[in-house]
Amino acid sequence: MRSPWTWAALAAVTGTCAALPFLAAGGDGPRPLSAAEARRLALTPLRTYRDSPAEVTVRAPLPGGTAVVRAVVDERRHRAVGWFDTGDAAERGLLAWDGTGLAVARPKTGGSAGPPAGPASTAEAVRDAARLRPAAWIRRRYGPASLDTALRLTLSLAADRPDDPRRIARSGRRHLGTDRIDGRRYDVFSAADSPLRYWIDATGRLRRVREDLDDDRTIVVDLTGVRVRTGVPEAPWAKDPVNHSSPPVS
Repeated sequence: MRSPWTWAALAAVTGTCAALPFLAAGGDGPRPLSAAEARRLALTPLRTYRDSPAEVTVRAPLPGGTAVVRAVVDERRHRAVGWFDTGDAAERGLLAWDGTGLAVARPKTGGSAGPPAGPASTAEAVRDAARLRPAAWIRRRYGPASLDTALRLTLSLAADRPDDPRRIARSGRRHLGTDRIDGRRYDVFSAADSPLRYWIDATGRLRRVREDLDDDRTIVVDLTGVRVRTGVPEAPWAKDPVNHSSPPVS
């Protein structure tokens, strides 16, 4: 069996994937925010915080394909656990991350080498991650890979208080148009001169974030709105009771 730490090579990749189309179907093109839109955007980080822990799906480019992560993100604790899948049967497993770095592991239950191809339950990821000993996790700090950028992005979308609408109105953010996801209408906003785009509904809830890394590389984070009451297990961050320390960061 190949080592799960093949995943570490992702810290150095700068591969490409097909960019998702940006469909801004409504309005007359980019324009400044209205006062009501600034107030709505001011509430978005707080709504994301209150909806946490919740499911997210992350897509980030790899050489010749895309890494997909289905996870539970706890914005209060700045931690997340889920499955990763690179499209290679030998490159699937558990992934945990926080503000300092990430860790990968193989679940041992049932002799499985990771999640099945296709959609996998985040509840299963939480369950399996909670059962693993701390030594089962192989850790590293963040690198320049697009996946690392995407994982860090998931932990930057929430706050425990609203933003200032006046500051948002002066920040250079713009309304780009409208789009539909799963039949629901969203307004699409830019973040000033940043390559980030935000899909936000009429109540201020964030549905999608997209970051264009260059002409043909795109990160997409989808917030499904599905809350996960069990939250994120402590096990990936616990110290090994035998070694009294976590595995070294490579």
